[in-house]
Amino acid sequence: MKIGELSEKTGVSTRLLRYYEEVGILTPYRSANGYRGYGEPAIDRVLQIRELLEVGLTTEMIREVLPCLGKAKDELPPEDCPAAKDLDGLRRQLGNVKRRIDVLQRNQRAIEVYLRTWEHAMAGTPQPAGEVPVSD
Repeated sequence: MKIGELSEKTGVSTRLLRYYEEVGILTPYRSANGYRGYGEPAIDRVLQIRELLEVGLTTEMIREVLPCLGKAKDELPPEDCPAAKDLDGLRRQLGNVKRRIDVLQRNQRAIEVYLRTWEHAMAGTPQPAGEVPVSD
């Protein structure tokens, strides 16, 4: 797909996609006529970059760790993923990600309880006190 199509599918401007290429975190292939081309995996890559930027990683951190993030299962041999230059910064950002996940999970549970309460109220059945709904 061309850069415009990638932009449409990800909601990221073509200008920003070109910046990602410039800093080395997105790599298109070049067609014979010189146009940038992207495969379907680029969609997930761009969305992952956006999420990592959103939680505070710098483009430098992303460039260093991104090649290994797709491989990460449990443990990787060190030679497969060399150490980032700013390990302490990366650890701080991991703490931020964990805090954000905790907040999102609390908000998810609160919204589920709220919706369950209103669904029961609208159905005319009272919600048992203290009942916490199970996530789908």
